[in-house]
Amino acid sequence: MKKQLTIMFVLISTTLLFAQKSKVNEGSFKNLKGITEFNLVFDYTDVQIPKYKSEEEFLKDKVKKRNDKEPGTGEAFKKSWFDDREEQYEPKFIESFNKRFDDGEVKVDSDLDSAEYTVKVHTTGLYAGYNVGISRKNAWINAVITVYKNDNPDKAILKVTYTKAEGGGAMGYDFDSGYRISECYAKLAKTFAKTIIKKAK
Repeated sequence: MKKQLTIMFVLISTTLLFAQKSKVNEGSFKNLKGITEFNLVFDYTDVQIPKYKSEEEFLKDKVKKRNDKEPGTGEAFKKSWFDDREEQYEPKFIESFNKRFDDGEVKVDSDLDSAEYTVKVHTTGLYAGYNVGISRKNAWINAVITVYKNDNPDKAILKVTYTKAEGGGAMGYDFDSGYRISECYAKLAKTFAKTIIKKAK
């Protein structure tokens, strides 16, 4: 039994390891050498949802289905869909990134006025996953992270595309979609920070 659990853990870890891919489109991580602070901005424009033409179509469908079952729940879902960005996704990214630097030698934060550089996280794709008890699937996001000097936003010193950063709760206790998606941002931030540590030398 112990051997089976070990094999299962390895398979899950391997799946998560290879699920997320990245590609440097412009610049280099080496350009980040010596930068200790980054202002952080998030962009959700034109985010693509699997099986839907647009985010608007996705929300319209989900609101209707929920309201058909229980009036008012559709609007509550739509409100939380947007509120979760500031309340869950963005704080989780910040926390996950900053804790990779034990001594605070590099940090990111929103509205960090002292920073000369900005990290822009543009979410281009999002799948919320699901958890219905007997069956579950991880959430994932696609994103483009762009780094630029504040006074020259049109010139990226680094631009990286990330594909399928997956997120889910430990032991499968992730019934809330906002929580599952927030774990995607934690994963994305972890990968980004670790690559800085490895390559920005």
